[in-house]
Amino acid sequence: MTDSADPPAPAPRRPRNLAQGLVEDFSERIRGGRIRPGDKLPTESALMRQFGVSRTVVREALSRLQAAGLVETHHGVGTYALEASGGADFRVDPADIATVRDVLVLLELRICLESEAAGLAAQRRSAGQLAEMRSALDEFRKCLGAGGDTITPDFRFHLLIAQATANRYFADLMSHLGSAIIPRTRINSARIAHEDREQYLARVNLEHEDIYAAILRQEPEAARAAMRTHLSNSRERLRRAQDR
Repeated sequence: MTDSADPPAPAPRRPRNLAQGLVEDFSERIRGGRIRPGDKLPTESALMRQFGVSRTVVREALSRLQAAGLVETHHGVGTYALEASGGADFRVDPADIATVRDVLVLLELRICLESEAAGLAAQRRSAGQLAEMRSALDEFRKCLGAGGDTITPDFRFHLLIAQATANRYFADLMSHLGSAIIPRTRINSARIAHEDREQYLARVNLEHEDIYAAILRQEPEAARAAMRTHLSNSRERLRRAQDR
């Protein structure tokens, strides 16, 4: 096992989705054997300099690599490569999600996938996973009040629920979809809903809290219903906007 794997990289790319660019780069290197199982990945700061991206982008990419089973992170120590499985990746190119219709189609998939994930998470979540969900919601609320980035904690909350199912395929799918699943990364959701940004996000926050409360109480049916309500509300707002 080597202490560090920081092989020379090509000039940083600027893909349309920066986190996805990092995910693809490291996925290729791990699957291709250039980064071996047990090798330590560069630090967050090194990755920020190397790819010219923010810490938020680096953390999202590492979270998605971890959910895909390609790396594991030891807090205070670093992130290490795991042995890549031979399975083919599921891919949705964020660049293909560009219109209201594209977002609607993705929401239909998410309603089926995430409603069941929420129910399983209510049954199987650990105390640690519950604490991480709480942290993501607290960060969302803090960013909402400060006018900051709410997309990262929003995606993190949904990914944590997928991880809490104890079924890696839920997390794999969510990880590969990435933050493109959040409608407001593609379209102006608040404008479509005829609300200002703060009012719209406050409602999203309340819906998230309902999901969390059901998972906290370990009530699978309530968790499924809360997630379905959350995603269906987004779908119905977009449908009404499309019909105008």
